[in-house]
Amino acid sequence: MEVSVMGSSQVNLGRNDLVCREVGNCSFTKSFNSNISTSSSSLKSSKLCIKLRSKSLNRFSLKASACSQPEPLISKNNRRTKTTDGVKLFVGLPLDAVSSTNTINHARAIAVGLKALKLLGVDGIELPVWWGVVEKETRGQYDWTCYLALAEMIQKLGLKLHVSLCFHASEEAKIQLPEWVSQIGESDPSIFFKDQSGQHYKDSLSFAVTDVPVLDGKTPVQVYKEFCESFKTAFSPFMGSTITGISVGLGPEGELRYPSHHNPSKMGNHQGAGEFQCYDKYMLSSLKQYAESNGNPLWGLGGPHDAPGYHQPPMASTFFKENEGSWETTYGNFFLSWYSEQLISHGSRLLSLASETFHDVPISICGKVPLVHSWYKTRSHPSELTAGFYNTANRDGYVEVVEMFAKHSCQVILPGMDLSDSHQPNESLSSPELLVAQITSSCRKHGVEILGQNSMVANAPNGFEQIKKKLSSEKEMSLFTYQRMGADFFSPEHFPVFTQFVRSLNQPELDSDDQPTKQEERVASNHLQMQAA
Repeated sequence: MEVSVMGSSQVNLGRNDLVCREVGNCSFTKSFNSNISTSSSSLKSSKLCIKLRSKSLNRFSLKASACSQPEPLISKNNRRTKTTDGVKLFVGLPLDAVSSTNTINHARAIAVGLKALKLLGVDGIELPVWWGVVEKETRGQYDWTCYLALAEMIQKLGLKLHVSLCFHASEEAKIQLPEWVSQIGESDPSIFFKDQSGQHYKDSLSFAVTDVPVLDGKTPVQVYKEFCESFKTAFSPFMGSTITGISVGLGPEGELRYPSHHNPSKMGNHQGAGEFQCYDKYMLSSLKQYAESNGNPLWGLGGPHDAPGYHQPPMASTFFKENEGSWETTYGNFFLSWYSEQLISHGSRLLSLASETFHDVPISICGKVPLVHSWYKTRSHPSELTAGFYNTANRDGYVEVVEMFAKHSCQVILPGMDLSDSHQPNESLSSPELLVAQITSSCRKHGVEILGQNSMVANAPNGFEQIKKKLSSEKEMSLFTYQRMGADFFSPEHFPVFTQFVRSLNQPELDSDDQPTKQEERVASNHLQMQAA
């Protein structure tokens, strides 16, 4: 199937000829070594159409077409954008925009996609920057070349940039931790999280080693700080102008949480509660000290013995039982307090180093708080507890988290804005909407801004309607990032719907002299609609 996408027939065009010429094909299934500057400059003065050639959701291609006239679709001087409640709209680049070998993937496709998003009225782009790519082989040696090229491309298009500094690995993006870190982990696997069965999670470092000199005599915080300082120096021409925000990775998948679900449950269409990740030697050492200081040394020998495994229903366990469960006992409070304190302490250290590093540049600093909404309607909230959030029917576990962000003057990234309670499996007793409301309430009380995100492309039924609802109701939200560009994003099933969503938020106004005639609208409509062939 080949589909031509040039926008929506509802877009207002100035009085310009729409004579287009093909300038090339590009695909997100290939890597391109073409020069980025050339790719972006060739698009600067041209209009755009996109052709999506899709045999499946895993493969598609983009065809860029430039129009012969020099004038833009909508004059910058005439366009006045109205965004819902002043919320800025960003779109994330693919996780593997820069590959594990430090080359730009699908460069021309990205260039065409960025041009399309610019014409739609998107404000900016989110760029994931990987520790395992930049500082891959040797500690202290950084290669920012490809990320600088992408930043330049974004800058030339007049888009803003939010950078996500990723200190974790990603199976989806096929990007590992730095090789030199993995080598250290081979001799000392306890730098990684470990569950009760002895399985290690090697995609991020254990929170217990945050301030322990396990990386060639340096602590992870020291290594992260040097990374941030190198980034600041390399990207100084973009700081405060193109780059308006930086998020610092706080844990697995960049989120502030334990990897409690790294071994997915086999319970049908919903999750178990996950498992506590407190069995590496550094976590156990911390737990032992905490127990001794509280006068109960036997409590420091390990995690709860009556907690369920990955594949067991949480309510069937003694620990998470609704009534008279261990979580409500003195021991339960002891363990859960220590477990969540480790999480918050780690998050505070990383937000602190980011705030200190970038204090003299006009950008915002933020971190991502996950939406762990499974089992939210139970009293014990088991999924949140194993993820590190001591949030139950008796206790608000997000107050301490939000206070940490407020302390360092940082913003909270909150995903799942496209999720609604009505589309969750009944068996999971989930409530993403109530959890969003709880976290938002804490942010409001402490004056912490929220940056919203969706869960994933085309995942949630009625997702766009839910996002619009959140954007209009959550006054604390200043920016929303839609995740993310790629095959699914540009598929004929998704991109037209996304286009309609953006146009419903951004409503350009033109002076009367630039309003199109009926004939011009008909001509434009032929170019700006989805056509299946």
